[in-house]
Amino acid sequence: MNAGSLRAASAARQRPPHAKLLVLRADGRIAHSERERLADVLRAGDVVVANDAATLPASLHGTHGPSGAPIEVRLAGRRTLRVDDLRAFSAIVFGAGDHRTRTEHRAAPPPLRAGDGLQLGPLRARVQRTLGHTRLIELRFEGDIDAIWAGIARHGRPIQYAHVPQPLALWDVWSAIAALPVAFEPPSAGFALDWSMLHALRAHGIGFATLTHAAGISSTGDAALDARLPLDEPYHIPASTVAAIERAKRRGGRVVAIGTTVTRALEHAAHGGALRAGDGTADQRIGPTTRLRVVDAILSGAHEPGSSHHELLRAFASPASLQRADRALFEHGYLTHEFGDSVLIERAPAMPFASTTGSRLQALAPQS
Repeated sequence: MNAGSLRAASAARQRPPHAKLLVLRADGRIAHSERERLADVLRAGDVVVANDAATLPASLHGTHGPSGAPIEVRLAGRRTLRVDDLRAFSAIVFGAGDHRTRTEHRAAPPPLRAGDGLQLGPLRARVQRTLGHTRLIELRFEGDIDAIWAGIARHGRPIQYAHVPQPLALWDVWSAIAALPVAFEPPSAGFALDWSMLHALRAHGIGFATLTHAAGISSTGDAALDARLPLDEPYHIPASTVAAIERAKRRGGRVVAIGTTVTRALEHAAHGGALRAGDGTADQRIGPTTRLRVVDAILSGAHEPGSSHHELLRAFASPASLQRADRALFEHGYLTHEFGDSVLIERAPAMPFASTTGSRLQALAPQS
């Protein structure tokens, strides 16, 4: 099945009625359910871990100072979650146009050089350097922190793609548990959660915990840049979340990650052995040869084969099982992307593990 076989959800509804849930069990069996019944397909003693990052309005339209040409800057990364450290970002830059044009068809920006000024609504920024690609830059905002926050909040829009034609509002991309605004695109697996879902989890004896991870961009429109995704992403894991995971493990329960960002954060924080609370930067790529140390199952969106999100799922299941799941998604009309349906994949017990953790793409991290 090719990636184009699946249809993208085109309406910005986080919890549409009758959203589907495909369950791929550890032994390769596939079952279909409704997403609102997630608690029924988990086990008492499991702990669900979700990303509570709120989404920044990270798309900023403006002009390139030297040429006067229109540009769109999509903020894509920074080194920290600190709210008082908001000047240096990595970013993807496009030329004229907006989300209604497919990303891969967007116009290129004018040539970008170190020192170029960018006027982005009320915000002024300066290009610090390019990061190995003509459209990937490090920029630095000018002015005080309060003015930068205000400018992003008032002028920015959520990063958006052509499969959703209507402009997104900020509340469309904030999950029910959204807290610190640090994500560049929504940790959209968490759209499955609402207060009734959390009540159902508790009623089934399933724990719940959170972490904060700066979810990055999912597509750049350029094959060479997409091959470098996901970029380095900072995270924070509370001590209470580590305690909840350890408690579940001691009692024979499983750790169920809500999304790829949670998986990246937990696995990075455990790459030296025991899971650690605190701050870190997920700089590893998770794939078929990764030895998962913490996460036993993942709730994710329905992703197309070949995407970085789908590649991460290969750490949980064999190629044959994922291919059967992909066919089932197509045959049962599952919708992809952030407002689509969901899959729950349990980790297969006999995956051929070999750790692939390690630092990469350090050049993408903005320098202060």
